[in-house]
Amino acid sequence: MNTRYLALLAAFSTAIIYGVSYTVAKDLMPMYIPPFALIFFRVFGAGILFWMCSLFLKNERIERKDFPRIFLGAVFGASFNMLCFFKGLNYTAPIAASAIGVMTPIMVFIFSIILLKEKKHPQKMFGIFIGFAGAFVLIAHKNEFEPSENAFFGNFLVFLNATFYGLYLILSKKLLAKYHPIHVIKWMYLIGVFLVLPFSFQELTTINWEIFSKTTYFQLGYIVVFTTFFNYLFNLFALTKLKPTTVGAFVYLHPVFASLYAVFVGSDVLSLVKLGATFLIFTGVYLVSKPIPEKRNIL
Repeated sequence: MNTRYLALLAAFSTAIIYGVSYTVAKDLMPMYIPPFALIFFRVFGAGILFWMCSLFLKNERIERKDFPRIFLGAVFGASFNMLCFFKGLNYTAPIAASAIGVMTPIMVFIFSIILLKEKKHPQKMFGIFIGFAGAFVLIAHKNEFEPSENAFFGNFLVFLNATFYGLYLILSKKLLAKYHPIHVIKWMYLIGVFLVLPFSFQELTTINWEIFSKTTYFQLGYIVVFTTFFNYLFNLFALTKLKPTTVGAFVYLHPVFASLYAVFVGSDVLSLVKLGATFLIFTGVYLVSKPIPEKRNIL
């Protein structure tokens, strides 16, 4: 099979895996595993897999001056972002959470303006406005399927996850260009284990392993192995064969598959408000991600 088709298949697979993971994680929390404890398993388990994977690569020594940036990457990309996301998902519904998660490209552009001094353009600024409008509607919208006084807080935490992950992508850009990504991510996850442990320790002691079924163990393995480890490798492979904009476009499919799977298994329902707000977010992300044609001087 052509490597380009394999790369497209890899990117498509990540969208499916992410979409399904919203409902899988929701099924685990909080009955079987509290949200912060689930994050510990995810970071610890995936960290082991990334370190094992690095053994098959050429060894690279990380320069001491780069470890502060790696630490910040661990804070925003391998600990606090996940803590916010899973805690938020514990309070809200899969469809809303997946749609708000699509805000990441918009947050990347905002941090690019602040930290990288990227040029502002009316099209992209309008995209930010549209995207935030859609996110605000979803955050404020009362979930009719699972009414909860904490739904607003849950949606806001999912939004913080998108914000933190967008900042992580900006902070890690130079590191990923300088070192092999696996060597960078293995250190971030190692640091992430110690960052999430203080939040997770008490919840870890409350887990009742006796009520776990084979399905529960499979769901936990899915979150650790597929959602974290394989998805990272699939994205990495896709980026080596496709343009970043092509790979980034698959983020639009996350809410699609999340919605289809959630409705199929009965963990959420669609509504006009959710569809309308998701459309606004999609439009905002499209406007922010769409390249701006360069002006040509006509003599």
